Amino acid sequence: MKRAGVALLALGLALAAFQAEAKTFRYAYRIDPASLDPHALAETFTLSWLGQIYEPLVGRGKDLELVSALAEKWEQPNPTTWRFHLRANVKFAGGEPFTADDVIFSVKRIKAEGSDMAYTVASVTEVKKIDDLTVDFIMAEPNPILPMQTTSTYIVSKAWSEKNNAAMPASIKNKQENFATSNANGTGPFMIKERQVGVKTVLVPNPAWWGVKEHNLTEVVFTPIQSDATRVAALLSGEVDMVYPVPQQDAARVNSTGKHQLLTGFELRTIFVNMDQARDELLESSVKGKNPFKDKRVRQALYQAIDMEAIKSRIMGGTSHIAGTMVAPGINGFDAKLDMRLPFDPEASKKLLAEAGYPSGFEIGMDCPNDRYVNDEKICQAIVGMLARIGIKVNLLAQTRTRYFEKILSRNTTLSILGWQPLSYDAHSTLQDVINTPKDKIGTYNVGSFSNKRIDELTDLIEKEVDPAKRQALITEALTIHKSEIGHIPLHQAGLAWGVRKGVSVHLRNDDSLELKWVKVDD
Repeated sequence: MKRAGVALLALGLALAAFQAEAKTFRYAYRIDPASLDPHALAETFTLSWLGQIYEPLVGRGKDLELVSALAEKWEQPNPTTWRFHLRANVKFAGGEPFTADDVIFSVKRIKAEGSDMAYTVASVTEVKKIDDLTVDFIMAEPNPILPMQTTSTYIVSKAWSEKNNAAMPASIKNKQENFATSNANGTGPFMIKERQVGVKTVLVPNPAWWGVKEHNLTEVVFTPIQSDATRVAALLSGEVDMVYPVPQQDAARVNSTGKHQLLTGFELRTIFVNMDQARDELLESSVKGKNPFKDKRVRQALYQAIDMEAIKSRIMGGTSHIAGTMVAPGINGFDAKLDMRLPFDPEASKKLLAEAGYPSGFEIGMDCPNDRYVNDEKICQAIVGMLARIGIKVNLLAQTRTRYFEKILSRNTTLSILGWQPLSYDAHSTLQDVINTPKDKIGTYNVGSFSNKRIDELTDLIEKEVDPAKRQALITEALTIHKSEIGHIPLHQAGLAWGVRKGVSVHLRNDDSLELKWVKVDD
């Protein structure tokens, strides 16, 4: 009995010690990851969230610098080859060893039908295995920025994917699902313990992770809370340790409690308006037999009818950066000289419409998410009101981001807003993925199908140019042409605001990505 008592006492002390050291971090964002398949959707939040579980060959550090991840180093043995030396003794959370075969499989999967990530390896024509820990990415032409382009190109287990009939990605826009949609098996610092879609997800540290542990977490509970008021209330009540974003109207309240702090910055994502410029007749329009958006004067009329100062002050609480170009400050290739908007001038807009043959305006449809970007539906509603003043009646369809992306990525849209933060943090991504003529995995998010042959040519040159000054000149030329043509209407970059309770340490990056591997809970 004495021995049993001693054993129970020892067990009790061990449990008490564990409980004393257990560190649970609870946080909330406004949406849930769209899928657990890392190749299903090129959405910044979904990819950022999945970056706790899956990893790329090349990662990003605390200042967004390139750092080694699943590749310890990389080099160019010749101008059309990037060689990646893979990290040894890495295992997936399921126990499978990580090798070159997984890299080759993942790139093929990313390029397959149903993937939304093909643009990140668009220049790669072949992945060649040198040995189990060395792979060559081979290109038809030089691409000096490939490592930058692949920092959200996650590697999956070949064995796990094939075993679970998930060898092909499950397309979000085609409403597809497979085992990888709701299950995950990565090499990252965390793994999923419990998943309730739309309710909560519990993560725990991956004991097999290869990296140096900087966090002190034993469990992470993520909760999607769409309502701004409910999300902030959860922070202030102590239900969660961190929320983002914090709306401007609640910033002072969060900062004044003495128990919380507000971390702020600017997004690297540019919000912009798409206009269908491809169809000969718009899908949702009172104009029959032609497409008003093929006329630059009409595009300019919309541009000059949008009062961005009003949107900044009345909707964004003064925290946004008004955009004059499609590339945000902080993105490589940004040119401050282009970051100036055409003047807000509704009267000029009316004259332009009259010159284009629409003196009484016309009626169109507009698509908008109501749960993706900061104040997205409110921004769309404001634009609807502003366009009404120049005679353009807009019928707004605002819906959840899942349905929204299904619709616009099918190019079943006339007018819409979208946000783009280059995963490479380089202007080439904006040009290739948002501005280039859509074809063969290029221009995937150019949902209005703007097209300019010279910009397409410049984008190809930018990808290959190694001289920084020459490369910047090419970027500036391309963005200048786009600005002149009003291919899209840039709006702004939203302000970042994270609310964190004191005793919790997080690292704010301008890509709005919370990295759990750097979180510490002190009390």
